[in-house]
Formats: sequence, structure tokens, C-alpha cells
Amino acid sequence: MSFLAPLYLLLGAGAAIPLLLHLLRRNIATRVDFPAARYLQRAEQEHSRSLRLRNLLLMLLRVLLILAIALAAARPYLAGFGVGHGPTALAVVLDNSLSTTAVSGGSPMFAPLRDAARDMLRAATPTDRLWLVTADGRVRGGTREALVSELARVTPQQGAGDLPLALRRAAAAVQGSSLPSRAIAVATDGQRSAWTSASRVDVPVSVLVPIGAPPRNRAVLSVDADPARWTPRGAILARVDAKDSVDYRVLIGTRTLARGAIARGEPVQIHVSPPERGWQALRVELEPDDFVADDSRYAAVWLGPPPGVTADPSAGPFAATALGTLISDGRATAGKDARIAGADAVDALPALITPPADPVRLGAANRTLSRLGIPWKFGAVDASSTTVRGARLDGVTVATRYRLVRDGTAGSDTLAVAGGEPWIVAGPGYVLTASRLDPSATNLPVRAAFVPWLADMVGLRLGAPPGDVGAPIAATPGAPIRLPAGVDAIESAAGTRTSTSSERMNAPEERGVWFTLKGSRRTGAIVVNAPPEESSLDRLPAEALAPRLAGDKGRASSGSGAWVRQAFASQSRRPAVTPLLVLALLLLAAEAIAVRSSRSAAA
Repeated sequence: MSFLAPLYLLLGAGAAIPLLLHLLRRNIATRVDFPAARYLQRAEQEHSRSLRLRNLLLMLLRVLLILAIALAAARPYLAGFGVGHGPTALAVVLDNSLSTTAVSGGSPMFAPLRDAARDMLRAATPTDRLWLVTADGRVRGGTREALVSELARVTPQQGAGDLPLALRRAAAAVQGSSLPSRAIAVATDGQRSAWTSASRVDVPVSVLVPIGAPPRNRAVLSVDADPARWTPRGAILARVDAKDSVDYRVLIGTRTLARGAIARGEPVQIHVSPPERGWQALRVELEPDDFVADDSRYAAVWLGPPPGVTADPSAGPFAATALGTLISDGRATAGKDARIAGADAVDALPALITPPADPVRLGAANRTLSRLGIPWKFGAVDASSTTVRGARLDGVTVATRYRLVRDGTAGSDTLAVAGGEPWIVAGPGYVLTASRLDPSATNLPVRAAFVPWLADMVGLRLGAPPGDVGAPIAATPGAPIRLPAGVDAIESAAGTRTSTSSERMNAPEERGVWFTLKGSRRTGAIVVNAPPEESSLDRLPAEALAPRLAGDKGRASSGSGAWVRQAFASQSRRPAVTPLLVLALLLLAAEAIAVRSSRSAAA
């Protein structure tokens, strides 16, 4: 037994008052016998025993009444006895991830989950400590009324969130409480992919997963512009998940580029040459179904004239041949916008730079790199055979390479590595390779990936206007991203601008395409899409999810009422105030009956 207000037990001392009064009544004054009243003596002796019993009963009832009131005032909690639940540290985890917008039974799954969370909060008492945790891991603490108001403002997210993180933070919140009873209540649609990485917590967890099968779903899983910069034509590649054939539509901005129908398992692939120029938003969308959030997916592309490129003889014959292929395909023109050359022959940027053909020219090559502001130089030769990773060149082998040594603090990107060291690096206006584009140094020039790689380097790295982002930044809603240097604002496809003050920021919560700005000029794009795993609506039933989250402390439910009861069922002690007050009322009624009976007998 425990008491919330033990000082009120001092009221129990009042139980001595009825006892004292009873004892005082036994003090009899001097008796005087009246001859005329002697005939009553026999009657009094006959009733004295019943009067003593009645007085003892009244004393006992009054003592018990005072003790019951004192105990109730002290607010005791008893094991297995009482009404309601004891003081509890309770965290309610509400799944508001994108998958809860799927319509089931005529309404989004989120609606019954939020209603159940509201029922749970309203079942709490002022002695409980409460927290509300959403799928993004945000923890809100407060009173019952404050959290109910906060719950009304919670809406489904545009992304998957992180439910295992939310569960861990809920556990940390309740475990940090001084209350002896702790519990977590999870209301979720049970999406299997959302809980794959969840680990068990050492807190009783009550899990609510509404019954019913998820709706059939069609989804656009990926959209890619190939290449990311069209000069001016390119291809749109999309992957769709559908159980049967489905109609699709491809848009650039608000204009429809193409329509069609695809059968199950077929990719969407169209080749276009739109008239638009600059950075543009692309979208592939399907006919709407019961989960509209994944019926469209976004991409971004830059459209402009093909860059003029020259291949210097110092770069070798394979570079010249590959550039000729790009020119004949219309993805480049013969011009002086950019050069492909050895480091000892480059005089300006932009350029794709290879090591010099003659090792004697290495010193001159490094001086040229320094003069052009490139923060790298060629180091010692490494003739050990190794394999390349990155820049879509996985599997390319290298026989001879120069070690690239950092020589400055300017920012740069490592596009590919060989032997765990940088093999291709890039920065504003340059791409630097550690091996010559020759089969004696690397098999890249004779691989099928060589021409597409060169097209990417020319289009993304060398053909972009100064300050432009080479490729769009892919992100999920709210995820941390890093903006290129100099970006001062981002702009939605609808024209809404948001200023930025740092290179690091969180991606917009809204799915779609956002353009990076320098002044009024678009320099790149941020493409925000939900992760494709969110399109898999396969669910775990509550009976399977509960033990995964809490082992033998997990409890499953498919109804709100049972869920609320289970969340508080782990409490071993319950408040006994109500039973004690009922007992006090019964004692008071019994005392009144006994008094009335005594008066009737006396009359």
C-alpha cells in the first residue's frame, strides 16, 4: 500500500472521539431509588444487554466511518484493489507516416489512429505524466488537455518518418520518470517496412493495429532524367509497381509531354526534346487509387544547348573518338566551351584533365593545376592493379595511376576511388582523372560505360553555367541536405520562395521540386520524394508486432477500448479512494439506521 497524501492519515486520530464519548456515558451519577419507579427495574434489566450492544455498534460504526474518511483523504493505492489506475508515466506513439493516408473503409487510416490516441489521453488522470510522440521522433510533453489540443494539430507527414526512433524516444521519456508505473501505447497502421529495424524496449508496450487488409496499390517507384542535363534532348525512365495495366502521364512543369499505358512489370521509357530551357520540374503520375500519395513522383532536369567541346591530342585518341560519338549524337558540338586535355596542355577551365603523357612533364602539370586553382596535384605513380568504385564505373580496372594529393582547401567532390584513394575528382569547372584515358593505364576507354561517363562529365560538370549545380539534389521530406555554395534561396515549382542562410538545411516537408537560386537565377534543383518503401502497404498484425517491440511485455489490440485498458493494465496498484468513499457512505447509512432504531426503542 502507498499513499499520495499520507499526512491526512492524522485525521484517523478522530476515531478516538466516539470511543471517548462511549466511555464517558458509562460514568453513572449517584443513584436515588424512588419507590414509585421500582417497577421499571425489571424492564431495564431485561433491555440493558441489547442497549449495550446497540451502543457498541454505534461506536464501532462511527470509528470506522472516521477511519474510512481519513484513509480516503490520504489517497491510498492498493495492489489488485481499487478503481481506475495508479499514477503512470505514459507515452503515446502516433504513427502519422505517409502510409497512414491510405484509404481503408472509406476514410484514411490516420483518422481512427488519431481518434484512438485521443481516447488514450482522455483516459489519463491528473496524476499521470504524459507524452505524445509522432513518427518523426518529435516528443511533446504536457497535461492531458494540452496534449489533446496538440493532437488535433497533428497531420500525416509527406514521408516515412522513423517509427523505431519514435519508440526509443518514448521509452527514454517514460524511463526517466520517477513514477513507479510506466507504459508505451503505440497506434500504427502496422506497415511492415516501417518497423523492420525496430528493437525491443524494456517497457510494457500496448500496440493498436486496426483490423482489415490494406488497399490494393499502384505506385511510381522511381523517375530519372537521363542524363540529368539535356542538351537539349534526353530520356525519362520510370519504374512502376502495378498488379495490372495502368495509364500514365508525363509532365514537364504543367505541360503534358506524353501519355500511355503500361502492362504489369514494364518500365516507362520515353525520349523527348522539349522546347523549354533552364531548370524544369518533371512528374510521372498514374491514375489515382486508394493511396494517392505515391501515384506521382518527381524529377528535375536542365535543358539547354549542347556544349562546345574540343579534345586536345594530349588527351589521347580514345577521348577524341568518344567525343566524336557525342557530337554525332547531338549531345555536344565542336567548340571551345570546354576542353579534354592533358594537365600539361590545359590553359583554361572548364576542362576534363588527364595526367601528362610524359612523366617528365609532371612538374609542369602540377604547376598548371595550381595556377588554375585546382586543389589537387599528381603524386607518385602506383602500378598495382585495382578496381574502381563510383561514378557508375564500378568494375573498371586500373593498371597505372598517379596518387592524387590534396593541395589546397577549396571544396571538391570525389567521384570515383581506386584502391581506396581518389581516382576521379571534380570541382567548379574541372574534372581531374588520376589515370590517362588509355587502355595501358585503365580499361575504361574500351568499356561500354566510357561514352555515357564522358557525356555526364561534359554535360553535368563542364557544360553547366558557372555556379550551377551539376545534378539535382535528391532528398526525402525533412531530411538534412547540403546546398551548393552561394545559394541564397529556394523556390517551389509554384513560385514560393524561402530564403536560406546556411549551406546545411532540412529538405522541404512537401514532396515536389524546389529550385535553388542565386539572386533571381535558378542554379539547381532539390527533388523531394517519399522513399519507395512507403509504397509497400503490407502490414504486420498487432499480435506479431507487439512481441517484436517489447517481447513478453507487448500487448496487442485491434480496438480502441481494449487498447486503452491494456495500456494501464500493467499497473499493480490502483487508487482505493472510490471504494473507501462508498464504504464511508454505507457506514453513515448504517449509523443513521442504528440511531433511529435506538430512538424508537427508547420511545
